Amino acid sequence: MIELFVAFGAGLISFLSPCVLPLIPGYISFITGASLNELLEDKKINLIPLILFTLGFSFVFIMFGAAASYLGQVLLQNSQFLRIIAGLVIIVFSLQLIGIINISFLNYEKKIYAKNNNNVWFSFVVGMAFGFGWTPCIGPILGSILVLAATEENINKGILLLFFYS
Repeated sequence: MIELFVAFGAGLISFLSPCVLPLIPGYISFITGASLNELLEDKKINLIPLILFTLGFSFVFIMFGAAASYLGQVLLQNSQFLRIIAGLVIIVFSLQLIGIINISFLNYEKKIYAKNNNNVWFSFVVGMAFGFGWTPCIGPILGSILVLAATEENINKGILLLFFYS
């Protein structure tokens, strides 16, 4: 039960982080097709696109939790070997991040440009893109919750943790 409060708090901290919070008005304007001033003045706001946007990034995080729980159960059997491999990967990524080594494919970036679409599922897809794009910014917090999900005894608890995080 306490894990659910921890997951919810971690999600709130992630949302309020300086890396994420400034992006929210832009995403809301993009999803609704209205400027922020128009949204603040207009009393009739269509909540469906905003709900679908939220469901989109929640779906991504919940799938991360399900995958972490499943993989955690499977990989626990080989934990000693995997700890060594994980440590080496963390060292390589850290050296890449601080610029000591340069692995070119880790610097690759892909952008997709899309016009605003009136399709109701457009908001869900943009929410999913937001969830994937958000992960580097909230990596340490999300990673902690995913590790917690990976140690749960069944996949449903991992999904529930990430639901509360979302």
